[in-house]
Amino acid sequence: MSTERHYEREFVRTFFTSPTAVQGEDDTAKMIRSAAGLRGMQAPDVWVPDNEDATAPSMRDEGVRNIVDVVSEHGADFPGEIHPRVVWHRDSPTTRYSGFQQILEIADPDNGAVDHIDGFVIPEVGDLDDWKKADEFITIVEHEHGLEEGSLSMSVIIESGEAELAMGNLREEMGKPSNNLERLFLLVDGEVDYTKDMRAMTPTGELPPWPELRHNTSRGASAAGLIAVDGPFDDIRDIDGYRTRMQENRAKGMTGIWSLTPAQVKEANTAPLPPQTGRWLLDVDGDEVELDAVDGKQVYDGDDLSLRETGDGYVLSVGGDERELDEDELREELLDMTAYVPSLDDIVDSMEEFEAAKEAGKGAIAMTQAATLEIDGVDVDLQKDRMWDEATYQAAQTPITLFQDVYEHRPDQHDDLAERYSEDVVERAMNVGN
Repeated sequence: MSTERHYEREFVRTFFTSPTAVQGEDDTAKMIRSAAGLRGMQAPDVWVPDNEDATAPSMRDEGVRNIVDVVSEHGADFPGEIHPRVVWHRDSPTTRYSGFQQILEIADPDNGAVDHIDGFVIPEVGDLDDWKKADEFITIVEHEHGLEEGSLSMSVIIESGEAELAMGNLREEMGKPSNNLERLFLLVDGEVDYTKDMRAMTPTGELPPWPELRHNTSRGASAAGLIAVDGPFDDIRDIDGYRTRMQENRAKGMTGIWSLTPAQVKEANTAPLPPQTGRWLLDVDGDEVELDAVDGKQVYDGDDLSLRETGDGYVLSVGGDERELDEDELREELLDMTAYVPSLDDIVDSMEEFEAAKEAGKGAIAMTQAATLEIDGVDVDLQKDRMWDEATYQAAQTPITLFQDVYEHRPDQHDDLAERYSEDVVERAMNVGN
């Protein structure tokens, strides 16, 4: 079975849910009406009018009508994809039938919304047989309404041990004549219900971080040619925690994350993009510190590391541990403690240089990073040489591919990207690697 993707997007940064009907409001559709107007960095890659957990059960019939009304009116202008979330449950035929009825109504061409609907999000799935039931319902809807088979994608939320185990068999099942699971798009973690299903407990009652689930979802998506998305980060005021979570996820190959507010959407849209400017980091006793760029130097301004010159060398103190070093030893020690985070411009420069070298018949070249590090007024010149070969080039291409994917599919963000990087860097980034 091939892992070739069956849809245009290679990356999804943001999965934004909105209640479809709000009780006690003159306009019960106010939340999805507001979301439909989001643009630029505040607009998600995937918008999910949520007719399940975010909407009270008594309001879900009205929620379906609101989805139809708002999407038919505003869907053509919305810059991201639209994937309504319907009700479903692996253990409830009644709930699954209700989900089928919701899909049937939303996708009815006479209602005017389906032209702007990209797919549906199915929550609370179980084993693969359950995924196939949802797939079959969507296939029936497509036939019922005269839609092209496979035109509506399906994303599932991993909220149970059953669903987590099912990802291990997904690669073998996709593409069989008995199903249309090629319509799958996103695998989304739902840590809240997963915690309940696993009967997990923490002393504070907070959610466990579930790194294993995030790894397994990312692996399952990679093996099946899909996209992995992390679940909601409930503390919407903890922006630093949100950024840290996204950074941990990206190291697992999981770029996307659930967003609960437009502010989280903006953070999640920008965090995976390459930095505007390169920066040097220094590992000080286990803590990563960003150095200040001052007058062409990288300056450490802290109390946990000190450096002084002696008559015949240096004394480096880290966390109270002093070491006497000569110039070469000091340079090697600081090289081990430093790391460079390249900007988009840096990545493009390196890729262009390697492409030129490859064109000239070279299989590998050395790339040099140099800086002057200042600690307590003492300057140390550092230089790192890194060999670039085809494998290094391919690894460096991932953030460029992400950037190109965003630029291609989100024209509403072009101005933001040009302001962030400059038009020249954007143009070069769009041409490199092609």
